[in-house]
Amino acid sequence: LMAMAIHSLGHEAISLTGAQIGIMTDSTHTKARIHSVSSERMRDALEAGKVVIAAGFQGIDQAGNITTLGRGGSDTTAVALAAVLQAASCEIYTDVDGVYTTDPRLVPEARRVDRISYDEMLELSSAGAGVMHNRAIEFAKRFGVPVHVRSSFSDNPGTMIASEVESPNQAVCGCAKVKQEARVTVLRVPDHPGVALAVFSKIAARSVAMDMIVQNVAAEGLADISFTVFRDDLPTTLKAVEEAVAEVGAEGVSYDENVSKVSVVGVGMATQAGVAQNMFRALGEQGLNIQMISTSEIKISVLVSREDSLEALRTVHQTFALDQQP
Repeated sequence: LMAMAIHSLGHEAISLTGAQIGIMTDSTHTKARIHSVSSERMRDALEAGKVVIAAGFQGIDQAGNITTLGRGGSDTTAVALAAVLQAASCEIYTDVDGVYTTDPRLVPEARRVDRISYDEMLELSSAGAGVMHNRAIEFAKRFGVPVHVRSSFSDNPGTMIASEVESPNQAVCGCAKVKQEARVTVLRVPDHPGVALAVFSKIAARSVAMDMIVQNVAAEGLADISFTVFRDDLPTTLKAVEEAVAEVGAEGVSYDENVSKVSVVGVGMATQAGVAQNMFRALGEQGLNIQMISTSEIKISVLVSREDSLEALRTVHQTFALDQQP
């Protein structure tokens, strides 16, 4: 249909499926990862003066089966094609006019950022920001493809995702939440080498991604290991953990499926002190209980009850004055 529309405007166009382009993936159906992209057919069509329309979201595995790339698959396809064609940039037209300091539907005062670094966008995507999927950003960073996020419905300038940050003096550039998370705790695990591997390898074998992981200090030779997964992955995770509990001799497993993760992100926090202190103080003053904490060099994430998550997001957005232009 897209090719027909372009033909009707007097231009040559060709539409290609993922298999016709040569997007080779692994065999993980519904969540396949791109291994390689062939550019010969696209280059030939472009050199012949044709507009190339590529089907996003799909590829082909070694056995010739059609695979799908999962959430964000169309963005990932676009960035991968831009990388293999060595394009100057990749423009993503979507239903929002750029990347915001947080979801403007949840926090109306959220501000559109002019520019954001790959690392910050990667952390925001994994922390729950839905504008761009982290796999697309991984590709963009690896191959140095600037990604321009713009609106399909307006001519606003959008947001450029590249190697530079918006403001080097700003500690926090944005915040996000993952609403549907679940916390799993393996109780009283024997504290000796290889036990964590036994637990997590069984989960990984089922292609379940884990997020926050915390192990407490062992007492009497036993420790508790807690981690979070997406709520949809909880039934699969519990089966894997129950197998591991029987294998390693742990006491049991508990879980809470009504939790959410709230995160703040910013390259500046790697060199500026006090970000964690300000975040925890603001949440404490609002009476919001923190269940788990995890940090990276440029991200601080806390786990809170789902009913508190929206207030927690608004609190940290206000604490770091993210509505103000740096």
